[in-house]
Amino acid sequence: MMPADNHTIFDPVTYILTGIPGTEESQVWISIPFCLMYIVTLFGNSLLLFIILTERSLHEPMYLFVSMLAAADLLLSTTTVPKMLAVFWFRAGEISFAACLTQMFFINVSFMAESAILLAMAFDRYVAICDPLRYTAVLTKSVIGKIGLAVVTRSFCTNFPLTFLVKQLKFCRTRLLPHTYCEHLAIARLACDDITVNVWYGVAVAILVIGLDAVLIALSYGLILRAVFQLPSKDARLKALRTCSSHLCVILMFYIPSFFSSFAHRFGHIIPGYILNLLANLYVLIPPMLNPIVYGVTTKVILKRVINVFYRCCSRSSLLS
Repeated sequence: MMPADNHTIFDPVTYILTGIPGTEESQVWISIPFCLMYIVTLFGNSLLLFIILTERSLHEPMYLFVSMLAAADLLLSTTTVPKMLAVFWFRAGEISFAACLTQMFFINVSFMAESAILLAMAFDRYVAICDPLRYTAVLTKSVIGKIGLAVVTRSFCTNFPLTFLVKQLKFCRTRLLPHTYCEHLAIARLACDDITVNVWYGVAVAILVIGLDAVLIALSYGLILRAVFQLPSKDARLKALRTCSSHLCVILMFYIPSFFSSFAHRFGHIIPGYILNLLANLYVLIPPMLNPIVYGVTTKVILKRVINVFYRCCSRSSLLS
């Protein structure tokens, strides 16, 4: 079958990820900081999960939500970075259409999950500061389990239609994918079909799901700040603000690049493609790397446990030597 533009329609079997267009000569050098960020991400989030899961005193709602965030960060980085480094180092950009859809699906699931977890963490801080006497009664382990299940269910349900829409497209253009991972619009733009539904479904999800999460988080923190500034003593106000500082940092690191990247890809035609591509790569690298650092540095209980873990490791290595 030949469409009007004289391109042959084909069922895509494989694509070739080309990396960051316009940076072919420097991709090996670009890969070095990317690799280091991935190592820090794996180490930091794995250590954070280990500490929270093995330390019974940290089996509290806030820390359980932090462990969920660490798991989502590990899923996101592990889904994208190994293939990204293979493209940079070995020019191993070939990826099957099924693997590409799978990668796209889990990248989007990770984003949705992180947004929902940040909303749950905002609710946790709201209850802890605005209604502390009911904190343990409201956020029981059963409730946290149900929230975790809701996060996973919502993430999967919002992304199945997107994957289905891409799978139904007819492709007749190049098999070269100018990216380091399988991003939804990058794949859709290779199709001969009208992709308006794909674009607006993505916009709808960004506004109605992630946007609604952001609004509810902002509302929660508005109520939290009102309650904090009504506290009688300055010390109490500072203590309450410190408990929220790490969460606020993580929220800003997630939502600001998320909205910029989402709308730049859809409406930012004046921005050079290689800049959008580089920003998309940094978006899957920097927040997962910084999240465990932020929580480790700003949360005294976690920092103390990290120091204890390193002290034990150093003591054992000195005994063995």
